[in-house]
Amino acid sequence: MNVAKWLLLGLLAVPLTEVAVFIAVAAAYGFFLALGLQVLATLGGIMLLRHAGGNHIARVRVAMNEGVNRGSFSALQADGTGGLILLAGILLVIPGFITDIVGLFLLLVPLWRALNRKLGRAAPPARTDGVVDLEPEQWHRVDDPALPGRRPDEGQR
Repeated sequence: MNVAKWLLLGLLAVPLTEVAVFIAVAAAYGFFLALGLQVLATLGGIMLLRHAGGNHIARVRVAMNEGVNRGSFSALQADGTGGLILLAGILLVIPGFITDIVGLFLLLVPLWRALNRKLGRAAPPARTDGVVDLEPEQWHRVDDPALPGRRPDEGQR
């Protein structure tokens, strides 16, 4: 079998296993408790996507627009934490206990650190003075001619 068939079988197996797990939890703890847990997980995922996921999507969108305007996509470097929060929110919104458990595990900070170590990414050192250090390729200067008291030729110096 090729990869596409395995992928299709995997995608079809997820809903079936989710239904089986829901039936098992409902049989063990009661239908309304199982349904209430699913509703709580979905609401939590929606709130997570609205709060943290929206900011991450906006950053990716801005980076994509800047990359298109400059002819390169080097500006698009999604931070691991924002991507994991976005994925966790999506998994929490999908109904099912298996996806909810995977989504909750993605929200654990120790797991983020372990994933970063496995992927070979070191966490940047935390600064307490409010300064964000960026590499030279991660920023560019944008002059604002509308600033008060600034002459138009002042930005050229």
